[in-house]
Amino acid sequence: MPRGIPVTVPDDGLTTRQRRNAPVLAVHTGPGKGKSTAAFGMALRAWNQGFDIGVFQFVKSAKWKVGEEAAFRALGRLHEETGEGGAVEWHKMGEGWSWSRKAGTEDDHAAAAAEGWNEIARRIEQERHRFYVLDEFTYPLKWGWVDVADVVRVLSERPGKQHVVVTGRDAPPELLEVADLVTEMTKIKHPMDAGRKGQRGIEW
Repeated sequence: MPRGIPVTVPDDGLTTRQRRNAPVLAVHTGPGKGKSTAAFGMALRAWNQGFDIGVFQFVKSAKWKVGEEAAFRALGRLHEETGEGGAVEWHKMGEGWSWSRKAGTEDDHAAAAAEGWNEIARRIEQERHRFYVLDEFTYPLKWGWVDVADVVRVLSERPGKQHVVVTGRDAPPELLEVADLVTEMTKIKHPMDAGRKGQRGIEW
């Protein structure tokens, strides 16, 4: 894609504007770092365009605080106070799911993930948000907590102009097949290779 120009243009009967404004399903997968970071970068652009943002984290503990969460909650407050940008909702699996039970055993985690996905599916049907981040969502798919076929169907048939980005390792092939944008993060070099732990301002 030299200079952002498509190499080929399909003969699909759509105008350039229609093709350009089509909703995007993106998947960030692979063993390297940066999958969630890239997704939140996209969400930041979406917020700047006034899109309603919904973030759903499927693995991180409800007690784990990440820098992006603090930043987006601040942006959400800015929107409420000034109207700038878009509205923001942020949910985490387990105690963080406002519609779910507390986390406990693996069965509880599985039930919470399934319940969380059902809520997201309802929101997609209602066109509740314009931009969704399903962070680390590939793991409950891999572990069988959420049905892959159902996810593929809901995301493929989503109405309106709802953008969705899914992050996590080992994304299922069925999801990659229907995605519009797939990026695989591959580690070339990492500070941990030299025995350095994660640090403030870089990992959180």
